[in-house]
Amino acid sequence: MTLQQQIVGNAMQMAVCTLNPGQTVYCEAGKFLFKTANVTMETRLGGPGTRNSGQQGGAGGGGGMGGLLRQAMGTAMQVGQRALAGESLAFQYFTAAGGEGTVGFAGVLPGEMRALELNGSRAWFAEKDAFVAAEETVQFGIAFAGGRQGMSGGEGFILEKFTGHGTVIIAGAGNFIDLNPADFGGRIEVDTGCIVAFEEGIQYGVQRIGGLNRQGIMNAVFGGEGLSLATLEGNGRVILQSMTIEGLANALKKAQGGDKQGPTGGLFSTHVG
Repeated sequence: MTLQQQIVGNAMQMAVCTLNPGQTVYCEAGKFLFKTANVTMETRLGGPGTRNSGQQGGAGGGGGMGGLLRQAMGTAMQVGQRALAGESLAFQYFTAAGGEGTVGFAGVLPGEMRALELNGSRAWFAEKDAFVAAEETVQFGIAFAGGRQGMSGGEGFILEKFTGHGTVIIAGAGNFIDLNPADFGGRIEVDTGCIVAFEEGIQYGVQRIGGLNRQGIMNAVFGGEGLSLATLEGNGRVILQSMTIEGLANALKKAQGGDKQGPTGGLFSTHVG
């Protein structure tokens, strides 16, 4: 069943989903907004791939103690990955009973939301904390961009990965723009904090801004971008956001009179929290 959803609002968008009887969606803990009375809510550890863990007779469990043990190990592995990534440890599941139901979700920052349709042929990767909600047929996982890229790329080290069939809803800060690197010579260079999501097939990397020369140091110290840029190469859809979480945090801190960044820009920028 296709998820019926409508994204509403402007500066702080919301996703309103209409569930058919028996249809289930799940969300990141803390992203739930409202629901109708006939929609049940259940909080579980692990995503759809391990959703029957701890429940007797769950489909796909294999039966017996062996099946329960495999389910428990799968859940523990997924929870461990999410803990390592700094993600919420639990998901909330919503199911319509006795007729159509409505459930609403929202992000945590002023910005846009986007519904992505997965057909099983390509996965999607998103920045940490971008996930809002998805159909039960969409699998949620954690992907690592690689130690070398992650050490220099900051936000790019840990990515959320979505596979399977169905609708997944993501959120970001500010406004979104959709780009395809193939339309720009096959490669674009992006502030590491501006990436929201990209399709499988896009090659993600990190490059240093300039060399260890006068101009490279000027870019790093006074340019506000730090030492690195993210690179996206290939042919596929890329979603960028106009606002970075660090930029928003620094703007709020500056408004409160606590900005210590000064003229040094990204190299010595103050991280809030």
